[in-house]
Amino acid sequence: MSALEDLLVVQEHDSAVDRLRHRLDTLPAKTQLAEIEQQQAALEKTMAEVGGRRDEVVRRQQRHEDELASVEAKITDVEKRLYSGAVSAPRELQAMEADVGSLKRHRSDVEDRVLEAMQDREPLDAELTVLEQRREALGSDGDQLRQAIAAQIAEIDAELTTELEARSAAAAGIPDGLLSQYERLRATQGGVGAARLVNGRCSGCHLTLPATELDRIRHGDADAVVLCDQCGRILVR
Repeated sequence: MSALEDLLVVQEHDSAVDRLRHRLDTLPAKTQLAEIEQQQAALEKTMAEVGGRRDEVVRRQQRHEDELASVEAKITDVEKRLYSGAVSAPRELQAMEADVGSLKRHRSDVEDRVLEAMQDREPLDAELTVLEQRREALGSDGDQLRQAIAAQIAEIDAELTTELEARSAAAAGIPDGLLSQYERLRATQGGVGAARLVNGRCSGCHLTLPATELDRIRHGDADAVVLCDQCGRILVR
């Protein structure tokens, strides 16, 4: 096989490598994972906002519960003194009874505030539960996609290794100057540096060469490097 024919084999492997690398860059699972990660970021923001509101309600509920405990302790203390028999003066007993009544009314108000806080907290707890379930689902979907991506990358990497090894073997017999020229052309011609001339047409740019150019090629050295006068790629006859 001539060096030019070897060059076409190299081109085939290079094109295959380009396709494989494009597949690596455009795996659908990568796009899906990016979308999931965007959803996760938005979800975390929502959870932080809802969680912040819930925490404020929890603190409010705790303040009221602490106040309720304090009021109940005071009621217990006053009632203990009231019914202990230690106090016998009517005016003092009347004052203590009034104090107990006032404390119990205050307790009722505080109990209402505790209940209100509990009612405010309930829908926030429910919303956080739903959001947490959504987070777990997205996390599971993300993990599955990462596993799928890893498997696809491993498969493509194996194909890349095979193509690159075959490319190296095909390039071994090509003169360095010709190979360098091909690689320069490949870099500027969309990844195709060498193309076969078929029925007077360059298979790289798909344009037909002028008759005079075709005649010159036919009568020239069979091993000479000929470039397409339309696109500049190396032509293999």
